[in-house]
Formats: sequence, C-alpha cells, structure tokens
Amino acid sequence: MKEYANAGNTHISAPVIAKIFAYTEIQVRKDLAMVSSVPGTPRTGFEIGRLIADTERALGYTEPNRAVLIGVGFLGHALLNFEGFKDYGIEITCPFDISPEKIGTVVGGRTVLDVSSLKEYCEKNKIRIGIITTPQSNAQAVCDSLVEAGVIAIWNFSLSHLAVPRGILVQNENMAANLAMLINHLKDR
Repeated sequence: MKEYANAGNTHISAPVIAKIFAYTEIQVRKDLAMVSSVPGTPRTGFEIGRLIADTERALGYTEPNRAVLIGVGFLGHALLNFEGFKDYGIEITCPFDISPEKIGTVVGGRTVLDVSSLKEYCEKNKIRIGIITTPQSNAQAVCDSLVEAGVIAIWNFSLSHLAVPRGILVQNENMAANLAMLINHLKDR
C-alpha cells in the first residue's frame, strides 16, 4: 500500500487492494473491517495514510520489538547493517560475540558486547527476540541462554536444530537449501 500512496494516491478501495494482492474482495473487506479505525466510503474507499497507520498498528509495527543478534561474522554484519527491519517494527539493539577481536567494535552503529553478558542484557532490556548467526557448534548454548533470559522468539541462521521448551518459537533459515530450491527450479526450464 505504501507504494500506492507514494504514487500520489490518497485513497484506496477494497477492489484495488484485492487486485494488488490477488485476494477476493470479500476477504479484503473483512480484513479491513478488523484493522481500520474508520469505515471506508463507497466508490472512494479508505484514506490510505490512515489505513497504513491502522494496519501497522494491528501488525505490531508501531511498537518496536527489540532483538539481539549473537554472532558477528559476515552474516551478522549484513543483518546489523540492514535498515529494513525498522519497517517491520524490529530493532536489533545489541550484537554479541565470543571473539575478543570483535568485542568492543562497532557494527551498524552498535557496540559488540561479550556473549557472557547476554542473559543480563536481555533481562534488563526485556528482549523477546534473539537472532542466532553463530557457528552450529555454539548455537544450542546461545539458544539456551536466550531462553533463560526470557526470549520467546528465535531466528536461527545456524545449521543446528535447536531444542527449545514449549512456547518458544524458532524460525530456522537455511539459505543454502533455499538457493538449492531455486536452482532446482531452473532445471525444469
């Protein structure tokens, strides 16, 4: 919707949204009724600025969700320098590493702390999201520390299968497997 607004549009209707996202108009109308603070008007639709604000509020993008990142290698650097997380209400507040060469350096405007202070930092700052970009051999120990500190959502880039208690969400990312799927798709072309 932001692209639609950036194109100079001030209003958007359910049929337009349905077409953009390939949904049915009925589903869009139901969804808009749940998130919009004001009803749309016939033939005009919704004021797009207010609808964007209402949608972001409903999705939790307006309240920053603070996260920590553990493992400041190449991938950790890339994630710390990526500015797009802000658009989704995610703020990586602090990176951690075990390497004395990395501790104390600044990456993406944040000072890297020693992983030994991870639990205390998470508890003090009410961190609920942890991002693991460590080698596989360290991932479970980092995960355990995050869980002990009250983190309830973990984005795991290590190749390790993490064991977590019930109620903890782990989102595993395997970039090599995802790339292999793309390459496999090319074989059929």
